[in-house]
Amino acid sequence: MISQPALIDEYYQMLLEKNSHYEGIFFVGVRTTGVFCRPTCPAKKPKKENCEFFKTAQEAVLASYRPCKRCQPLHTPTTLSADVRKLVEAIEADPERKWRDRDFEELSISANTARRQFLKTFGMTFLEYARARRLGIAFNHIRNGKPLIETQLDSGFESSNGFRDAFTRIMGNVPRSSGDIRLLTATWIETKLGPMMAIADDEVLYLLEFVDRRGLENEILTMRKKLNVAIVPGTNKLLQQLTTELAAYFEGTSMTFQTPLSTEIGTPFQKVVWEQLRQIPVGETRSYKELAIQLGKPTAARAVAQANGANQIALLIPCHRVINTDGQFGGYGGGLQRKAWLLELEGQ
Repeated sequence: MISQPALIDEYYQMLLEKNSHYEGIFFVGVRTTGVFCRPTCPAKKPKKENCEFFKTAQEAVLASYRPCKRCQPLHTPTTLSADVRKLVEAIEADPERKWRDRDFEELSISANTARRQFLKTFGMTFLEYARARRLGIAFNHIRNGKPLIETQLDSGFESSNGFRDAFTRIMGNVPRSSGDIRLLTATWIETKLGPMMAIADDEVLYLLEFVDRRGLENEILTMRKKLNVAIVPGTNKLLQQLTTELAAYFEGTSMTFQTPLSTEIGTPFQKVVWEQLRQIPVGETRSYKELAIQLGKPTAARAVAQANGANQIALLIPCHRVINTDGQFGGYGGGLQRKAWLLELEGQ
């Protein structure tokens, strides 16, 4: 059980705010109900004097608390509602299906609920998400030599204009021939510290960030424009490999990643800094100043810090291993509590 007064004050405030940056950092036991919850639990908040805080769910269970039925603290944290998760699973079970309002009745979900919750979670309605998934499959067919008109019809579009308009509206790029199409796949990966978004093609990883990172939408938009690519929901072998490696990392059973990374994004200086970050051994840290000296630019600590902050591939390019010269954590796009948790995990 956590007993430091400062931590208790901090965690209680984060509980009131339902701060997602603290997912996996602590669990709260409520004496009056006998249940324990995660920081983002939607239930009514208890009084501070009725709370006990724990570092792990196991500690809370051993203290005789039972898991909350609303936030399910024994499961991997997610911001997906039960309805959204059910619908995503339905799409993956049959990604080429054309959905109609009556199809939602089979899942006991209203069409309005699906539209509203998908818009809140993914920035697009359920039908747009499902269409984007179908289009992603269609464009893979085109890249493999299938005629554009045939793929268009297979995707349920009677006119080429409708096919192009649908793609432009969702992904911001227009296919004209198989040579014009460059497609990246985006997937949602659940972790102990909250969900992450990963974007990759069949060869390399372009982005891995916690989904609540501030400015993530702008990062993705900038990347899409810079690389002139379309991004669709789905998965591929590389993303499946990454998911497996992340699971092992968060369990502490493996600290190495074999997933190949893109070298397209970033300025020449940023790329040099990011490569230097990858040389920091697990369980160790470096200061911005130390990195600048290693790069032969002892006065460039501020520039190193900026390059560190511009990294879009969390964990695999371990920017969380960089701290201030005075030993303070400095910044981290995923939140300082996550940074502390990651460093403790790697230190173990």
